Amino acid sequence: MEVIKTPIEGLLIIEPRVFLDQRGYFFESFSQREFDEKIGPIRFIQDNESMSKRGVMRGLHFQRPPYTQTKLVRCVRGAVLDVAVDIRVGSPTYGQHVAVELTEENHRQILITKGFAHGFAVLSEEAVFQYKCDEFYHPEADDGIQLCDPSLGIDWQIPFAEAILSDKDTKHPFLKDFKSPFTIK
Repeated sequence: MEVIKTPIEGLLIIEPRVFLDQRGYFFESFSQREFDEKIGPIRFIQDNESMSKRGVMRGLHFQRPPYTQTKLVRCVRGAVLDVAVDIRVGSPTYGQHVAVELTEENHRQILITKGFAHGFAVLSEEAVFQYKCDEFYHPEADDGIQLCDPSLGIDWQIPFAEAILSDKDTKHPFLKDFKSPFTIK
């Protein structure tokens, strides 16, 4: 696997080595040994999967301490625009984001460490999205920031008038009204 640094520390793009032949393809989507060698030890304990149709936007989500999560995300069918926003107070990149297209063709993954809000928009007719987490889901710690916040400058590639959002995701605060539980010293 190749590990690609992004402009924001704590966000990494991972590209697996894909072996193609007349039968199709093969790749290791996760190897604990290689992950430990190239990135560091993270113990993933829960895998999640969602299926969404075109125009669905999910996010920008995170879990508050003490139940923070590091996530390794990928799109196994279709295409999504995946976005992570730095919400670590004191970070030189606070409020900035990285957006990467994840598709079934490029097999890319993104490692999103603690201190980031995460979301995605479905660009294909349908998408299946998978993510590994190093902490279990705790509904009492579930939180988020507004994905349509203009101060974030995210081009979701889906007009908001056409976006399909959950009721919960429309009620998150804008970044300027948000008190982050994450700090960097």
